[in-house]
Amino acid sequence: MKIFNRTGCSTDPCGTPLGVTSAFENVMQDWFEVLQTASHYWPLDHVDGIHELRDTNGDIVEGMVNKGIYVTGKKGVTFLFYGSYQNSCINNPEMCGPEGVTFSFFWKTLEQQAKFLPAYGGQVISSGFKICSNEDEGFVEFYAHGNSMKWEASFSPPGPYWTHILFTWKSKEGLKVYVNGTLNTTDPNGKVSYSYGDPNANLLTGTESDQSKRYVNGAFDEFIIWERALTPQEIEQYFTAAIGKQLLLSSTPVWPLMTTTTTPMLSTDAYHPVITKLTEERGNFQHPETMLHYLENISLSLPNKSLLENTAFNLTEAFLKAVEDFLLLPTLMNISVTAPMVGGLIETIDSVMGHVAYNLGGNPSTVTVEGTSSVADYSLVKMSPRNQNLSHYRFPSQGRSYISIPSEAFHKKAWVTIVGLLYHNMHHYFRNINPVDTKIAEAAVYKGYMISAMSYVISLKVEPPPTLSHNLSGSPLITIQLTHKLTPQQYSQAVNESNKVHLYCAFLDYSNGSGVWSNEGCVRDGGNLNYSVCLCNHLTNFAILMQVVPVKLTTQHQMVLTSISYMGCSLSIFSLTITLVTFAILSSVSTMRNQRYHIHANLSFAILVAQILLLISFQFSPGTVPCKILAILLHFFFLSAFAWMLVEGFHLYSMVIKVFGSEESKHLYYYGIGWGCPLVICIISATSAMDSYGERGNCWLSLENGAIWAFVAPALCVIVVNIGILIAVTRVISRISAENYKVHGDANALKLTAKAVAVLLPILGSSWIFGVLAVNGHAIVFQYMFAIFNSLQGFFIFLFHCLLNSEVRAAFKHKTKVWSLTSSSIRNINVKPFNSDIMTVNRPGTTPTKLNTWDKSTNSANRIDLSAV
Repeated sequence: MKIFNRTGCSTDPCGTPLGVTSAFENVMQDWFEVLQTASHYWPLDHVDGIHELRDTNGDIVEGMVNKGIYVTGKKGVTFLFYGSYQNSCINNPEMCGPEGVTFSFFWKTLEQQAKFLPAYGGQVISSGFKICSNEDEGFVEFYAHGNSMKWEASFSPPGPYWTHILFTWKSKEGLKVYVNGTLNTTDPNGKVSYSYGDPNANLLTGTESDQSKRYVNGAFDEFIIWERALTPQEIEQYFTAAIGKQLLLSSTPVWPLMTTTTTPMLSTDAYHPVITKLTEERGNFQHPETMLHYLENISLSLPNKSLLENTAFNLTEAFLKAVEDFLLLPTLMNISVTAPMVGGLIETIDSVMGHVAYNLGGNPSTVTVEGTSSVADYSLVKMSPRNQNLSHYRFPSQGRSYISIPSEAFHKKAWVTIVGLLYHNMHHYFRNINPVDTKIAEAAVYKGYMISAMSYVISLKVEPPPTLSHNLSGSPLITIQLTHKLTPQQYSQAVNESNKVHLYCAFLDYSNGSGVWSNEGCVRDGGNLNYSVCLCNHLTNFAILMQVVPVKLTTQHQMVLTSISYMGCSLSIFSLTITLVTFAILSSVSTMRNQRYHIHANLSFAILVAQILLLISFQFSPGTVPCKILAILLHFFFLSAFAWMLVEGFHLYSMVIKVFGSEESKHLYYYGIGWGCPLVICIISATSAMDSYGERGNCWLSLENGAIWAFVAPALCVIVVNIGILIAVTRVISRISAENYKVHGDANALKLTAKAVAVLLPILGSSWIFGVLAVNGHAIVFQYMFAIFNSLQGFFIFLFHCLLNSEVRAAFKHKTKVWSLTSSSIRNINVKPFNSDIMTVNRPGTTPTKLNTWDKSTNSANRIDLSAV
């Protein structure tokens, strides 16, 4: 350990120049008087890199008390027992008076131990305060037992290097935490809390690992207490005095994540007001626009002066904490388009980080400040020409997402500054980018299909810029590899064979004043769905953008399918209109007052209105109000059509398989299912996702945000249930047909079964099975089958359940006959039963009999609607 003597010397044992030693002497003289006012000072062990402060006689200044008592614990580990300070300012902040109190110490956690630290791996604890850390953060908690108040603040954990932690507390100012001489975080107001440290705890530090005792895993040095709050100037003076000279004598890092082999100038106060402002004004902003303007002003007001590594580190940390606050603003998520604002934020970050890197002080050597925050991993490098003989420069040095610059791209005769940033969550703010708002020509071709970032945003800036090939097939070029960070929705879209995925190596282009995504000068050279490799001839902020475009059929197929749909829908509309008119005219005939025909009529009406609205919707552009209204109506009537198909299945099941409920009770259930359930689903869907209706492609539900499941899920349920009912009914019909063949010798039993199934298919919606199979361009056959059978569903209903239905034909003849007679003779006519309606039906286990299909006896539920065959 190098001991600093206040008397000074021309050269210390390592040969430090007299001028530098004299400069530090001045600092030490100012600081010596401050140290003498400390109430407690424990130098602890000799530590290489941290000065013990001695008086002119070479004696350690120990304040008002001794060093404490060293106690040898189990396993030969020692710790320091400071003693009990009950009824003192150290124990109870309420006794500190208006002057407050200051605690100062150096702290580190050994790297080999850090991997095994528990949640609170290291801590200093007394009844008045507690300092602890985990792998991500350090914490200071300060207690006032009398009024149950607690102040708390967090800071970057010490890590494997010595870090100076100092915190002050005053009743009017609250808690302030300084890291490496600079204000890091504050808690001015505190909060009421009944959960705080043990009021009987002694002040302990050490390296004992027994978690039943509250000792510290790690190391401490230079523990000092003042029964007053030090000023920021005094705090910086102490930090400079404690570690400043060692910076000239050793390359051992003294603060976390900072390395240097340069001879720095003395730290100035130029940047400290900026750091203090950034720290103290955290939480004062509510609106993103206001805070972004504030951060932009910070970037423009930075002093053009050299700064030390520790100041650069503290300024970077303070600024990135402010950026974190910006990204956490609740109102930011309420902005409809966040990409332009976040793009402006990234430009401001680039400006600040570039300024810090450019002004890093140093002689011919390499200065590096690097670290990680919740916003980004960062690296600031200032490199002399003689240190540029590396094979390549890579940022970050580890991980699967990185940027690499070949050695030949660097200027060998100039100082180089490098700023690298790997943002952790910035890509989440670049969603749903309109391709027309980019400079990506390939993406603009697919208008209406939004672009989203699917990788981290990574940035690398080099000054002077590296010399790169203008030709993307030449060399040298920048290599960028980025791992994809797909959301579940993006992954689902990417693996869907009905979609084509376009991946772009893109960057934020600020040439026009605002950040616009462009792919000029970049090409995707390799990768798959998990990662991408890009080659670029420039540096800036990069990300992988994804655009998902549905696979389109050829123009010929599109024209044919469109023609089939138009003709089929037109024929169905005409057929369903005739069907409804026929049912209305024949409603007075007793045989047509059957519940089955009510179901047929409601199904026909739902399909008729849905297909009319579908043809009308082709005339409107997505995004318009009429298109949104038509999308909602189409959703309701197509759902109603499926609901009435389900009712058809239930009614068929009740006729053939199992009788349940009376005609009146089933009537109410059927209408509740047919019209009520679709209405409820549409109301919920429209109120929760109105933006998903008629916004993209056509006047229908959006396929991108999951809203389409408000139609697909109920439709699939109906298809599955009706297929099950159809299979069960077909088995019963087959059994009946076989028994009729045995009893009556009917050779057309199988033919009768096939015809019966054909009759049932249209009303059960079985044609939609082809819609499920026609999910991509590779299933073109199913697309044709779906277009034909689904567009003609209304025609098949008219054909099988109106035109070829013997009961409807007989009722129509009966009605015609009634119309042809005079009104006086019509009242006396007795119409004979319709012989065509007699068929052989029996339930399993009974004797075959001839039954009237529509007899309203209790056996009517056993009859099957096969009159069409």
